[in-house]
Amino acid sequence: MSTSLVPGAPAAAPLHIVWDWNGTLLHDIDAVIAATNASFAEFGFAPITLERYRELYVVPVPKFYERLMGRLPTDAEWEVMDETFHRYYWAAADAAGLTAGARELLRDWQADGLTQSLLSLAPHEKLVPLVQAHDIERHFLRVDGRIGPSHTSKAGHLVRHMEALRQTGVTSSRTVLIGDAVDDALAAQHVGARAVLYTGGSHSRRSLESAGVEVVDTLAEAVSAARRMAE
Repeated sequence: MSTSLVPGAPAAAPLHIVWDWNGTLLHDIDAVIAATNASFAEFGFAPITLERYRELYVVPVPKFYERLMGRLPTDAEWEVMDETFHRYYWAAADAAGLTAGARELLRDWQADGLTQSLLSLAPHEKLVPLVQAHDIERHFLRVDGRIGPSHTSKAGHLVRHMEALRQTGVTSSRTVLIGDAVDDALAAQHVGARAVLYTGGSHSRRSLESAGVEVVDTLAEAVSAARRMAE
């Protein structure tokens, strides 16, 4: 991590990671596919495969359904789809484990004197107990889930997250968001941060590469990329 060598000049702010949760730290893609297909079944849609899901998935989520249906769902359809998805997803989420190596990466990053936080579009009241159940909350300066509608993008949430972190010395220019969705890269760009995208979650590699940021296949590679961005 680089620091200023000019006498009297302020040292660079510590490097900070904002971690995404679903599909990044939490390996929940099987639960996501099962819940998505349950919501599709409500309207007679054929089940979707993991490969097709990753090719078509986009945030905000109603746009994903538009790609499948050829039109945006009506408010009534969206309400049913959203409720069904979350009912099935949260019934399965407790069984989802952390992504391979995640626990060690969080521990080592903190041990190096660097900071990290967690930001998710999962409902805050659902997110916090799940993070606590995995016994990793002590590694984060903040854990923020979504408060409000589920059909939003991450940019606005990241703005509020970074504002809350500012008092700890975290700056956007020294922040890397590690996530699994193009929306993560767009949110990082929105606040002046950088992003690394991981292929183990909701998007295909081809889809992620369209964001124009570094794309990796493991979280260890993502952390290594974040460290290089600080040099």
